[in-house]
Amino acid sequence: MNIFIAGLSYSINDNDLRDLFTEYGEISSAKVIMDRATGRSKGYGFVELEDNEAAQKAIDELNGAEYDGRTISVSEARPRTEGAARPPRRNFDNNRGGNGGFRRRDY
Repeated sequence: MNIFIAGLSYSINDNDLRDLFTEYGEISSAKVIMDRATGRSKGYGFVELEDNEAAQKAIDELNGAEYDGRTISVSEARPRTEGAARPPRRNFDNNRGGNGGFRRRDY
């Protein structure tokens, strides 16, 4: 079962996440998601446990727990939906037209 962990401290790494879940069973993978631009943690990650019962026990026991000074949220990860792309980002700074966001009135 794939587990989603949110609210992680930005100092947490993959090994810390693995250590947190080790007592619950065999871990297939543990990954803290990093921001590509900054190289800093995004504050969430995923752990995959081999045994579904052990994974559910980990979710039940760790959801709402304090870890590294932060309250974490632990739940079953939802599968990614294919083709569900994010909308493009807009650069609102270029849409002002040089008038501070106000439309010019010509009478």
